[in-house]
Amino acid sequence: MSDNRTSMEVCTVASTQNGTGSQQPQASPMASVVSMSVGIMSNMLALIILLKSYRRFRLKTKASFLLFASGLVMTNFLGHLINGALVLHVYRAGIDENDPHGHALCNVFGACMVFFGLSPLLLGSAMAVERCFGVTRPLFHAATLTSRRMKKLLGLVWLLAATVALLPIPARRYHVQHSRSWCFFRQEGAQDWLDVFLPLLFSGMGLLSLSVSILCNMVTGVTLLRSKIRNGRYRKGTSHHLEMVCQLLAIMLVSCICWAPFLVTLIIRSIRVQDQRACGQMLLAVRMATWNQILDPWVYILLRRAVMKKLFILTQRCCSPRLQRFYKWNCSTFKDSMQASNPPHCVTLVTTALPRTTINPVPCT
Repeated sequence: MSDNRTSMEVCTVASTQNGTGSQQPQASPMASVVSMSVGIMSNMLALIILLKSYRRFRLKTKASFLLFASGLVMTNFLGHLINGALVLHVYRAGIDENDPHGHALCNVFGACMVFFGLSPLLLGSAMAVERCFGVTRPLFHAATLTSRRMKKLLGLVWLLAATVALLPIPARRYHVQHSRSWCFFRQEGAQDWLDVFLPLLFSGMGLLSLSVSILCNMVTGVTLLRSKIRNGRYRKGTSHHLEMVCQLLAIMLVSCICWAPFLVTLIIRSIRVQDQRACGQMLLAVRMATWNQILDPWVYILLRRAVMKKLFILTQRCCSPRLQRFYKWNCSTFKDSMQASNPPHCVTLVTTALPRTTINPVPCT
């Protein structure tokens, strides 16, 4: 989704101008330009890092996670690029849904907002489910969730989001919002059950995705903690699981903070009549949702093993001796992959030279 205005004055001015004819947003598009630029650069950097990691771990269990992560970052990148371009066009030329061209533009804009808003939530929940099976059922994960099936599942997630986005177009359910800078479902004055059902469908799928992510990440975290306590200090592959779980927890936290206000506000506005104050709250919720696509790539940029290891070492030097044991435990966890190639116990074979013996021939008699 792309950046929009959040002030109460915008809603008031737009509502007084909401007649026939094309109306342009009154605020400057600078906020949208900055948001689009930062989002595109951040997602490009994260995508380069993920593609390099995917080539390195193509035949390992981490490849499935990296595939979904690359799909998520690619979706965010295209969302900033396409939605940002549509927002700038609306700021420049305005939009009139009574005009055939304006109505077609509003349908495209609304479908892009729904698709690029719902896809990250669905991909985040799919990544959480994949990691949950990878940690709790590793044999089932290795035998069933192959690379080909993961690619098909990624395509099905995009197809589901596209279906929800295209569903309102035949019924002409996308409308220009009060700010005159974006198109979405009808927010007030519902005419029939579809005007109530479509926002509830979008919000319900988003909240369900967040709930699945929270549940699966909790199960994964508890399983890793129990495995760490049961098996002691060393276990092969723990560092990779820890890195992926940290990234999933960060994605879940960012998604909940950014998306929960928008989804809850959308449900409230769909089931009861709202006033101008509710319009300002909706625009604020939209602005918060746009930050999800900006913060997601920085999760993969910052929460990597190399970066986290340096942060742990730096924190260890700054902490008191009592806390150094905790950071030493974490740093040793990140070194598991290095220790996997060197066995912890080596048996040294000591060879000693045998004494030389002389065999004298026995004379024949």
